[in-house]
Amino acid sequence: MLDVTHSLQLPGSAGGSSGGEPEFIETLARAGAGCGVDGVFLEVHDNPAVALSDGSTALRLDRLGPLLDGVARIRRLAAGLGSCRESR
Repeated sequence: MLDVTHSLQLPGSAGGSSGGEPEFIETLARAGAGCGVDGVFLEVHDNPAVALSDGSTALRLDRLGPLLDGVARIRRLAAGLGSCRESR
């Protein structure tokens, strides 16, 4: 399991709360799938700017379906090639 959005948090970077780097959510999720993770955890919100929690690292809801489709395709490909751990 890869906790994508919490991996991108930057504690204290937004003054009194955590900031983050949401622009890397999709890249990190795809990279995890390519390395063979069996699942991804994502914070998702229809409007991250107004989310009460973790909005700085939340994926917009309208991006979730396409991301999960892509992650599933990458994971299936990776399963046939072996994981990153096996290639060391």
